[in-house]
Amino acid sequence: MKKADGTHIVGIDLGTTYSLVADIQDGAPVVLPNAMGELLTPSAVSVDDDGTILVGTAARARAIRFPESSALSFKRDMGTDRTTMLGGQCFTPVELSGLVLRQLKADAESLLGATISEAVITVPAYFGDAQRQATRDAARLAGLTAERIINEPTAASLAYGFHRRTESACIAVLDLGGGTFDVTILQVTAGVIEALASAGDVRLGGDDFTRVLVEAAAVACQLDLGDRLVASVLFDAAEHLKRALSTRLQASAKVVLADKHLVDLSFTRADIEHHWRPLLARLEAPIRQALLDAHLATAQIDGVLLVGGAARMPCVTELAARLFGRTPKTSLPQDEAVALGAAVQAALKIGDASVEDLVSTDIAPFSLGIAVSEELRRSRVDDIFAPILERGTVLPASRSKVFSTTHPMQTALHIQVFQGEHSVISRNKALGEYFLEGLPPGRINPVEVRFTYDLNGILEVETTVLATGMKKSLIITNGAGRLTAEQLEASRQRLATLKIHPRETLPNRTAIELAESLFASQLGEEREAIGNMLTMFRLALAVEDRERIEVARKQLLAFVSAFKNRETP
Repeated sequence: MKKADGTHIVGIDLGTTYSLVADIQDGAPVVLPNAMGELLTPSAVSVDDDGTILVGTAARARAIRFPESSALSFKRDMGTDRTTMLGGQCFTPVELSGLVLRQLKADAESLLGATISEAVITVPAYFGDAQRQATRDAARLAGLTAERIINEPTAASLAYGFHRRTESACIAVLDLGGGTFDVTILQVTAGVIEALASAGDVRLGGDDFTRVLVEAAAVACQLDLGDRLVASVLFDAAEHLKRALSTRLQASAKVVLADKHLVDLSFTRADIEHHWRPLLARLEAPIRQALLDAHLATAQIDGVLLVGGAARMPCVTELAARLFGRTPKTSLPQDEAVALGAAVQAALKIGDASVEDLVSTDIAPFSLGIAVSEELRRSRVDDIFAPILERGTVLPASRSKVFSTTHPMQTALHIQVFQGEHSVISRNKALGEYFLEGLPPGRINPVEVRFTYDLNGILEVETTVLATGMKKSLIITNGAGRLTAEQLEASRQRLATLKIHPRETLPNRTAIELAESLFASQLGEEREAIGNMLTMFRLALAVEDRERIEVARKQLLAFVSAFKNRETP
């Protein structure tokens, strides 16, 4: 969508496993294909032997053979200080996400023929302040402004409500992606979409189900998962089997390890769902918490909307049907729903005519408060959490509470800001702190602490000494994994010097990486057939005839796809 300054704004689903870009075209949200013509871009980064950076499908394919120089699932580390070494270079989760966003931006700009300056980016509803700020930093590294961060289930509900503006219903959105699980209860009333409650687990997603399958395979075949290459090859095979088991009752695959050891993997859906029981049990807790926070019983829910690629698993559909007593809706493409909703939110942000009768609200995913001490039975107890703005509060919001100094000669206050739900402050997550000095001595001073939280996840804390009117405020912008302005600029300059694989030849490189990964996984006649196809494609590349290269690439990709589809009977 074109903004007033001539640049474009899009919606982006920055996922753990896959990422997507969507736009409003001809009055409706659509997902934009990448350079490969695919709607889903793997959230993967790999560094080649010569230091070239690969992003997307090529990186994910290369990660199977070279896990030590590839990064996957780094979204889970957003908002932390964790780093990843790739090809002798150190990357933060923000930088890795920035590389993915930069690739998405380049692909979308090429398709639209215009500059994209801004994006609405989705995050799990249960992402905290540090993770949301890190997402905004990643956008800046990619050359994007992300003033609006929206919860993934809310985005999915926007995509749903876009086509059902006359309906009135209470909807439970269950979003199971590659790395996170979110539940949001929403009230949809004639174009108004109101979030009532959210809950979730930022460490539970489709990847965890795959890892259980990997562990089961390793035990059955007596394989060492401490070997990163073995673990990587098994993960790829397990992911393929997991998808197959979503449509079949039994699936099998042959896996070739680095020592040319052939492993036969075979699972029934019943067997693997037995292994998945602990994960399925973990899905129930956030669902029940969201219903409790919304003060609703399952009977009061009119519909259940499943989104996220991992929600395709039959066991998830069966769990939702059992808990809510109704068959979940799958009216939206489960992989695309969040991105489509992000595009709708982008349209709302700029007042596009396509959404003039649509309204959406969001809520705070966590309670926010400060550390206090209290006197109980003549003893002072520290480490107490005093919530000021509670989870479920409709945003934007401003809430305040009045506290008092602990003794008459106290002239300063240490304001410590936390998010979480535990009564003990140390069990919650610290967001920031500051000192308020100059309090008048000789009295107990009442002090008002106000939290103002906006739709973009920016928290402002303001403290007012009621006796004097003295104020001091803090905008929460720092924390683990959060870059300072200087660090952000240094990261931007460093990423600008990286050798990125040229976009125009990325489809060719991707085809080679996919075929090479398949070549490494086979033996005998199958390997020879794949090798012949690779040789034919490389001959076409040597001739440098664009038309011939395109035909050969399509033939190679079709061969790889057909071969993979026959792997799992």
